[in-house]
Amino acid sequence: MSYEVRQRRSRIAALDVIRGFALCGILLANVQPIASMGAPPVSGGQAGAAEAWLGLFVEQRFYAIFSLLFGVGFSLLLESAAERTARPRLLLSRRLLALLAMGLAHHFLLWEGDILAIYAVVGLVVLLPSTWLPRWAVAGLAFVLLAVALAIVPSPFTIVPGLFLLGSALTRYGVIDRIERSTRVPAMLGLVLAVLAVPVVMLQVEEVRFSLTLAGAGLLIAGVYICGMLVLLRTPLRPVLESVFAPLGRMALTNYLSASVLVLVATRLVGGVPHEWSSATVLVIAGVILLVQWVWSTLWLNRYLQGPMEWLWRWVTWARRPALRAR
Repeated sequence: MSYEVRQRRSRIAALDVIRGFALCGILLANVQPIASMGAPPVSGGQAGAAEAWLGLFVEQRFYAIFSLLFGVGFSLLLESAAERTARPRLLLSRRLLALLAMGLAHHFLLWEGDILAIYAVVGLVVLLPSTWLPRWAVAGLAFVLLAVALAIVPSPFTIVPGLFLLGSALTRYGVIDRIERSTRVPAMLGLVLAVLAVPVVMLQVEEVRFSLTLAGAGLLIAGVYICGMLVLLRTPLRPVLESVFAPLGRMALTNYLSASVLVLVATRLVGGVPHEWSSATVLVIAGVILLVQWVWSTLWLNRYLQGPMEWLWRWVTWARRPALRAR
């Protein structure tokens, strides 16, 4: 089935807000692993209540959001590219190969826990071929891959293909175009997901089939976060949420890569053993880094159309230099 060509859309503000929100959670989860150069945190009985609650609301929750949004962004760009070039899939192939190069550089130079290279490979192997499938097949395959991942090897990486396809299917069914038109739908969906998450989180706390319950709880709570943010965006809090999260979301690639450098700098300033940092220390480090990135992103976007890494990525994608300075 050929990909539908739709009227070019303006930027969807809610996606930038949710992406920026997810970026905050990813940084919070990554501070100690990056500071320890990718070594997994040492867990044990000495963890206090703060550490336990931090893991409960953060661990494996935000990568799911980021993965879903990657699938959404891929399909949105493919629809736009189909209007402007006769070979849109070639354009997307260049984009994914460029992401692979950035991810490998990030992995070998800064942090071995990089996710971008995995996203690029999964994009080439799963997302790109899925563009030849009808949307119902993409949606069905998304749920099959998620179910298989949870049943066999539940982890942040094995759920990525299913989430990519789910985001793509949501775009192709027009859900993303209508994402800001309703309060009731995300409110009801968020409530259902929250109810389903309670027993799964309880099993996670009790360490019953821990990998499965951790991944399952991560997916459900990620859905609750997305729905909650969509509801809040329909309230008077919208200007605040856009001011806080949208600049981070619009420069997500730049901020994701720069966060590794900033965490390593913070490690030298704070000292000590990263695995032994308290939750308060992790929160302070993440908060300071996010504040620096928010100020940088806000000032940059006042003058330029997109972040520096986003601009470079777009240049490679379209094989021509795009405009950078805002009018």
